[in-house]
Amino acid sequence: MLASIIYILGIIAAVWCVLDIFKHNNLDLIWKIILCVAVLATSWVGFLVYYFIVRSRI
Repeated sequence: MLASIIYILGIIAAVWCVLDIFKHNNLDLIWKIILCVAVLATSWVGFLVYYFIVRSRI
């Protein structure tokens, strides 16, 4: 039960990252797609890396 809740929260966080990535206009489409695939493929790790490292640089 707890594992499924954590999994669902990870999916929600990853989708939020994807929406945030596509909100930025200063990235090329190919980089947006690469970032989205990376975040969705790694779920929590991708979310943490995006939120703490990548987000401030774009």
